[in-house]
Amino acid sequence: MRDANIVVIGGGTGSFTLLDELKDYNDHISVIVCMSDDGGSTGVLRDELGVLPPGDVRQCLVALSRNPKMRDLFNYRFDVGTLKGHSFGNIFLTALEKTTGSFADAVVEASNVLRVEGRVIPATLDNVRLKMTWPDGQCVEGEKDIDSMHFSQDPRQSLISLSPKAKLNEHAIIAISNADMIIFAPGDLYTSLAPVLAVDGMKYALEDSRALKVYVSNLVTKQGQTDGLTVDGHVKEIERFIGAPIIDTVIYNKRIPSEELAARYASEGSYIVPIDSEDIFRMAHYEAVGADLLGGIETKEKADILPVTRSYIRHDASKVVKLIKEVYTKNSND
Repeated sequence: MRDANIVVIGGGTGSFTLLDELKDYNDHISVIVCMSDDGGSTGVLRDELGVLPPGDVRQCLVALSRNPKMRDLFNYRFDVGTLKGHSFGNIFLTALEKTTGSFADAVVEASNVLRVEGRVIPATLDNVRLKMTWPDGQCVEGEKDIDSMHFSQDPRQSLISLSPKAKLNEHAIIAISNADMIIFAPGDLYTSLAPVLAVDGMKYALEDSRALKVYVSNLVTKQGQTDGLTVDGHVKEIERFIGAPIIDTVIYNKRIPSEELAARYASEGSYIVPIDSEDIFRMAHYEAVGADLLGGIETKEKADILPVTRSYIRHDASKVVKLIKEVYTKNSND
């Protein structure tokens, strides 16, 4: 898998955890990143300075960085004063965008500073907000508000869109076209994956790609949004966002946590994603591959001003990447 062209799609901590491990096994990674974040440090910078959202891009740049000191610097979050809650990396990317006049150029320059191996590609360079609309006219706009809400209606009946309509970054189109494997990273369905997949042109790029398409299923449900949603339910939602059944393989966790660990999950309002019956998987158009993928629970950053809805439950990235390698090798030999 070392020489394969791999594209990772997503945003947030799910992508970070996967990329941080994956980069040790592959030299040709492109990550297509969500660009609708409007919460926390990113939201403040967007509102006050009119820049594109740096947060998810920063996390992916850091994950692919080969410069440990700069990784620490970009992740440093101020905990007092006027800059409280802001990460240095967000401010750095914002300053680069202002001085170069281009967010795309800012990402390239930051990649050089961080010694990034691979490419971080904003899904769109348009200034957009995430939007969910239901058939009865109910509408919620803004990733921060969507992320923190408990849906009063079934989210599977909603229309996911970006406002205004966004154009897919041409570099994302090229990366997808040249990919040998496309990985949909774990993360919040409605605020990490949906905003990337809702970009105009993404459906056609994915449908035209001959790459092996793999989804790494979420470990846990999100309270008020995906309660009770099974592994297959997650796949159906992702393919609904795309508008086509294109996933070839689903990697999911099948380990039942200890009572102590389950109680810690429950304290966040999260529960292990239910596994579907063998009959469901057998009838599916994708191959389902299960394994023990549970990792630990990360410590929250004291200076983090993001909403408390962020999950700190993690995959064991080494186990996930090992399984990805096995899936890729198997499909390459078939």
